[in-house]
Amino acid sequence: MIKKLVTLGVVGAALTFASSAWAGDAAAGKAKSAVCAACHGAAGVSAIPTYPNLAGQNKAYLVSSMKAYKAKQRNGGMAAVMQAQAAGLSDADIENLAEYYSKL
Repeated sequence: MIKKLVTLGVVGAALTFASSAWAGDAAAGKAKSAVCAACHGAAGVSAIPTYPNLAGQNKAYLVSSMKAYKAKQRNGGMAAVMQAQAAGLSDADIENLAEYYSKL
């Protein structure tokens, strides 16, 4: 019984830490988004049909996409531009940008 409680406590603590690490900071993301606005629009809605809208996009998708661009695993289209943009972003920057755009 005690072993189960300890295990549940450890799992609960890990989930709490993981969810807070996943949270991201929308204000920091907004501050970083100025470069993104050139193609994706100031409010995350692109005026250019070939550039995707970021506003309201699923956060996990944004994180996954940016990390794939950063690792040069995503190719085609404007991948070269996105790879260059993502190269200078930290994991925290990516989380923050994703938090910001997913909330718009």
